[in-house]
Amino acid sequence: MNKFFRLARGHISACTAIVSFAVVLGFVLSPSRADNQPNRPDLTEKDRARVAKVTAPTTNFEAAEAFEAMAAGAATSRHSPNADAFSQFSENITFAEEQDFKLGNALFRKLWVSSPSSTQASDGLGPLFNARACQSCHLKDGRGHPPEADRDATSMFLRLARPAATPEEQARLDALDIVSFPDPVYGAQLQDQAVPGLAAEGRMVISYEENTVTLAGGQTVSLRKPHYSVADLAYGPLDPHTTLSPRIANPMTGLGLIEAIAPEDIRSHADPDDSDTDGISGRAARARDHRTGEVVLGRFGLKAQNGSVRDQSASAFAGDIGISTPDTAKHWGDCTALQTACTSLPTGVQPRLGDTEAPDPVLALVTFYAENLAPPIRRDVSSPDVLRGKQLFYQSGCIACHTPKYVTRRDAGNKAQAFQLIWPYSDFLLHDMGDGLADGQPVGDASGQEWRTPPLWGIGLTQTVSGHTFFLHDGRARNLTEAILWHGGEAQNARDAFAAQAPDDRKALITFLESL
Repeated sequence: MNKFFRLARGHISACTAIVSFAVVLGFVLSPSRADNQPNRPDLTEKDRARVAKVTAPTTNFEAAEAFEAMAAGAATSRHSPNADAFSQFSENITFAEEQDFKLGNALFRKLWVSSPSSTQASDGLGPLFNARACQSCHLKDGRGHPPEADRDATSMFLRLARPAATPEEQARLDALDIVSFPDPVYGAQLQDQAVPGLAAEGRMVISYEENTVTLAGGQTVSLRKPHYSVADLAYGPLDPHTTLSPRIANPMTGLGLIEAIAPEDIRSHADPDDSDTDGISGRAARARDHRTGEVVLGRFGLKAQNGSVRDQSASAFAGDIGISTPDTAKHWGDCTALQTACTSLPTGVQPRLGDTEAPDPVLALVTFYAENLAPPIRRDVSSPDVLRGKQLFYQSGCIACHTPKYVTRRDAGNKAQAFQLIWPYSDFLLHDMGDGLADGQPVGDASGQEWRTPPLWGIGLTQTVSGHTFFLHDGRARNLTEAILWHGGEAQNARDAFAAQAPDDRKALITFLESL
């Protein structure tokens, strides 16, 4: 009986999605086409006009928009907004796909061990690493944090990179043959853990400098400026040209839907030369697909250096845990040729299972899990305070980068992500965020001052899921107000508009963000 009910639920959810979106497109919208609507090959001319209408920014803030609470369309999780809110599967996947999701979840939580081990399907850890499991960084599939008080540094690490030293190296960067040059000894990130018998590379050291900012109405906010260094280096000094870029783990929800956004829609928001003189010059990043070598649109990672959820997952397996996959066959993880003590250790490759430590279907299942973690349903979308905050968010210019909504591709790889009206609040482009947030580390097409606009869906549940409210790429912001005030560069005008608002208006804008 229970199995029949779950199967029925899947069919009802899928039908509801089709009917709901048909209502939006067929009865609410006029058939006229917006002038600048991208020429998406997956849509008919009639669909393009209707999609243009439904994704146009609203000008009515008296009531919530149609289906606004359903942040991920039919995939939206209706689960209670508790600590497990980010760990639910897309509501519209099939019953059979729920099995793959649960298998992927088990592998996401799997603790890898050092080689050789009696648990042959689990060995291959490191030998140098930052975490033993994907879940260690993305606890409850949520946001990482800096190592404060009794918190460890597992969900935060330092990227290491140096600039090109020769014209030949620069040509490799320009061609995307490599996204950055690692430190010659320590590799692409500082590994603060190691298998028994091997020394960890070192540890991250953070100090903060507090600076007070005064806002309209007399409110003062203290912003903490972080300073990063490394200590206890076990393999000699870093290259003098190596830069340190701190990264906290991003939330995992909605990744498959982000991948299902038509690249034409993302590129349509790019204005690299600021031709409209609005001060916003977002750039579309390029990425090289790990399997095909094709240059595609970059949309994942803090610098948009990966083009797919699978590539992002394979990179994390190799860089964070030291596990090789069919797409990134680094059996010793991030160990370099100069770290001979590391590369002399055994790997976890089991020939009877495959030629990598995590052969298929491991990577495929983890990717499916990541693609189908559902964004949660919005709360209080019709609240007067939320609607007022939404209006201020729009009027302040925040949507110039935090694009509210999209309709995903009809031909998405999974029907659960196809033709959905979604509300991620991101353009997924690279933006210069100013000197204050600059890490000085180019990655792929991103400069040392550029970051990809992060999606905002689920941000209001950060405290509930992750137990903290640390935001931005390195967790320096202790709340959403601080996060906004750190915005500079292309976001300076929006930041200044927020700072100039009356205290009650700023509170309303934060209330809107907390509803996402």
